Amino acid sequence: MQLKFLLLLESFLMILPKKIRKSFFSFLGILGYHISKKYRKIAYQNLHYAFDGEKSDKEIDEITRYAFKNLMYNFLHLMELRHMNKEELQNKITVQNIEVVKKVHDEGRAVIYVTTHYCSWELGGASLGAFVEPLAAVYKKLKNSEYESWLLKARSSFGNTNLEKTNVIKPLIRLIKNGGASGLLIDTNMSKNEGVTVKFMGKTIRQTSTPAYLARKFNAAIIPVTITTDDEENYTLMLFDEIPVEKTDDEKADVLKATQLQADWLTSIIVKEPKFWFWLHRRWKSDHPQIYKN
Repeated sequence: MQLKFLLLLESFLMILPKKIRKSFFSFLGILGYHISKKYRKIAYQNLHYAFDGEKSDKEIDEITRYAFKNLMYNFLHLMELRHMNKEELQNKITVQNIEVVKKVHDEGRAVIYVTTHYCSWELGGASLGAFVEPLAAVYKKLKNSEYESWLLKARSSFGNTNLEKTNVIKPLIRLIKNGGASGLLIDTNMSKNEGVTVKFMGKTIRQTSTPAYLARKFNAAIIPVTITTDDEENYTLMLFDEIPVEKTDDEKADVLKATQLQADWLTSIIVKEPKFWFWLHRRWKSDHPQIYKN
């Protein structure tokens, strides 16, 4: 029933002019900010903690408002991707620094893209598949299987595939050995028995070590990637230089160092433009639960 309603809403919205469709989702973002006290509070807590009081209450509120709107834009982009052709997507996207990927492939190595919930992450993933190379994106299984099916179909519109997070290491290894590309998020909350401890936004936190481990073991390249915009109409897919992974006699130290470099990269883009990051989830829940208490 929920899926039927979603598909009906999608059909109606896609008939409307693009400007009206965007205005509708902007309104949903504003509405979400006002009615969702829980997630508004989480964003405030995250921002106060991450910036140590360097941001004023006004700045924090403005970033929080945009976080709600940006989430709705990602939902809008998912919907539009289901109806978009490659030429239409190309009219929205500029790819920056694709040479780093070509260099890696010229060396006969596979690429592990590390990415984040930043700006239009849904457009970013689709653009990678369409204009750089198809990749297998690792995702966390959703409770609602019907919505998950809708979501994954949108994400695979331009050649990407999806790998569910549970027991994903062996499929990733096979993919890398065959020269395929994968995409892993590095900014989700992790339990204390996962990943390694790094500094992110100046705070200790657990972060996945899978990209560094796989890159080290199979000589793959870690390439950070994100997407940004100045006008919410035209977007730049930004490919960053490869993050080096050393291979010394100390595997743990090598993995930790490369994982910290990923956290440094993510910190740098958030500090530069904080409004685009997904402040509505409890990123520090496992490591610093006290910040989410009343």
